[in-house]
Amino acid sequence: MYKPQQFPLLKWCFCIFSLALCSQQLPSDKVVAVEDLAVYLKKEIKDELGDDSPEKLAAHFRTVFQERYFYEWTENDTRFEEYKTLYPAMEVSHTTRAQDHLDKFDASTHWKLPFNYKNETPINAYGLRHLARQHKMVDIAFLYRYKDKDAQYIDYFTGQLQSLNDALITGEYETIPDGNGVYEAFRSGYRVLNWLQIHNGFLGEKAYSDKEQLTTVATLLQHASHLYENNAEFKSGNHQTRGLSALAMLAIIFSDFQDADLWYERAMSILEQHLQREINGDGFQFERTIHYHQSDIDNYFYIYQLAQKSNKKVSAIWEERLKSLFTTLTKIAFPDGSAPVLSDDTDAPWAEKNDISGTLTLGYLLFDDPEMGYFAKSTVKPKYLWNLSKEQLGALKEIKATAPQVGSYAFENTGYYIMREGWNDQDNMLVIAAGLDADKPDHQHGDMLGIQAMANEKVVLPNYQVRYSLEDLELFKNSMVKNVALVDNELQGKQYTSNKGGSGFGKFKELPTPKVLGWSTNATADVFVGSHNGFENIGVSYTRQVINVENEFWIVKDNFESKAPHTYKQVWQGHYSSEHSPELLRATFDNGSGLDILQLQAVDKVVTDGKRGKEWSVVQKAAADNFSFVTVLYPFNTYDKRIDEDSMGSEFAGWSISTTSETQNNSTTLSKDDTNISFATSQLTIGDVIIDFSQEADVMTQVENDRLYITLLSDKPTTVTITQGKQNISQPLAPAALLEYKIK
Repeated sequence: MYKPQQFPLLKWCFCIFSLALCSQQLPSDKVVAVEDLAVYLKKEIKDELGDDSPEKLAAHFRTVFQERYFYEWTENDTRFEEYKTLYPAMEVSHTTRAQDHLDKFDASTHWKLPFNYKNETPINAYGLRHLARQHKMVDIAFLYRYKDKDAQYIDYFTGQLQSLNDALITGEYETIPDGNGVYEAFRSGYRVLNWLQIHNGFLGEKAYSDKEQLTTVATLLQHASHLYENNAEFKSGNHQTRGLSALAMLAIIFSDFQDADLWYERAMSILEQHLQREINGDGFQFERTIHYHQSDIDNYFYIYQLAQKSNKKVSAIWEERLKSLFTTLTKIAFPDGSAPVLSDDTDAPWAEKNDISGTLTLGYLLFDDPEMGYFAKSTVKPKYLWNLSKEQLGALKEIKATAPQVGSYAFENTGYYIMREGWNDQDNMLVIAAGLDADKPDHQHGDMLGIQAMANEKVVLPNYQVRYSLEDLELFKNSMVKNVALVDNELQGKQYTSNKGGSGFGKFKELPTPKVLGWSTNATADVFVGSHNGFENIGVSYTRQVINVENEFWIVKDNFESKAPHTYKQVWQGHYSSEHSPELLRATFDNGSGLDILQLQAVDKVVTDGKRGKEWSVVQKAAADNFSFVTVLYPFNTYDKRIDEDSMGSEFAGWSISTTSETQNNSTTLSKDDTNISFATSQLTIGDVIIDFSQEADVMTQVENDRLYITLLSDKPTTVTITQGKQNISQPLAPAALLEYKIK
């Protein structure tokens, strides 16, 4: 039995013992010599090996890669032949990119600014970023095979890797505090991912000696040690996820080392926090972009693949959240299987859609989900051929595909609202952006309550992908290239600042805060009502209403309230003819379909501008105080289905238009059969039913058999009073709410 005074000593000894258990052994500030690698192996591995000579170790790790990497390196030659057959155009791409890197950097290069490219041009932070990521070194590894296994490309890789190791010893490398750290989590993690692929691709090659192989292994272990040491706590954002994804991969592949269990536990624990904190409850990645959403999928996919192959434990939340990332893409997709452009999507600058087929092909292979299979392709994106097993690639020969069952849908946590007709190619779909990330809105654009739309296989109201290095990034992140409403010369994004790293990336310090006032969906109408505070600095309150009418067209109503004169604006993206402006704008597409934008309230003029081959039209109205645009967005599939220019003030597509001035504002009503959509009305009469509103309201009424349906489209709650004979009932309605009344 211990005496009381012995407990402090016992506690101290226990803490020292626990600290030893939780401390890694491999150094982070140097690369272990090849001959010393065996010192850091687990005891059972040492005993199994017996001989720890470099030849025996190199052979052991070749076996390790064959068992634990995505595919067996013994397939390299046959897989490369398959790659050439499937993707013949990639030879030019790989060759061009590889030559770009070779022309810029010596094998033994510098890793700290300032220094010059090989042509004596000073390298900037953006150029250093590309060097640090080593992504074009993958192209050089491909060049080795395209050039009949020319050993100079292996030598170039090993030389550049060694130059970084030398810089690590001398301290001549960009550090984390600089903001451009070579060993910063994202850059280090990206480099690890690329070097693992290159290493596996060179295994079995005579020009890649045992010593060079083990040097690469030792270098990767040093990277793991550094990532472990510098990522002890959760840090929001994709930089840490990329770094810890690499750490987990290294822990799985190099599980023979003493530190691997510590690496795996820390990486998986903190990544689980990312999954819980950065994947919103609705399944969307918190940065609200398709690009970063897919990038996060990659980070988790790599680990999940390797963990399954090595039978490593993955928690239930891991699988649940990873699957939700894939299913989110199926819910937000356009009818043609692509996805809208949302904020900082950067894969194809100026593109108006996102390709999500490659990512959902991975999802199908992981989860065998036919709805993911609906988007999957029989061949994967070129880069993923090197991350899948032979069995998985074979599974793509017969894909089970089912059209998604989801219709109109709200990502309420993230703030994307989808009005969807269906999944046929010709179907309509509209997306409303109404969310602001509270923690990191860096990648968001000035498009609050902005919309995008597809109809007849064309993006009729586009948004555009961006590229950080382009000089007009600020323009393409802000409101003039969005489908939004504006006031005077105010843009939504304010106080734009570029980052210090010199990559070109920039963000707004101030963006409007949205508020969703109402959302509802049913078989004949979807209704969204929202506001934001983006113009309160100039004394203007603003709301937007969007109505999907019978999956036939949309109505957008923009409401401005002020005590002073302003110029109110709607911005519409696309190439529009203006022969009937300002009342009607028309865009047509190469398949003969088009979009008509019809103003139901009088406006002043339309101003057209553009950049980078994109164009936008700004509809304007100068008003003394308040004003509302009431705008019909009418897609047509053939020219004879367009809005007739000669009768556009009175009817279109079977809908009659009537305007009265009995109220404070002009009251406009669209009518077709038993459906009426009225704006700024105080009273409606349907048969012997009289409907009164406590204030001017926007409403949709529909009669079906003996049922009257009243949907409040307004941005303010209203009390509805229904009188029929002696019956009189009153009921308050919130925006987008539906009231059902049985007609006597």
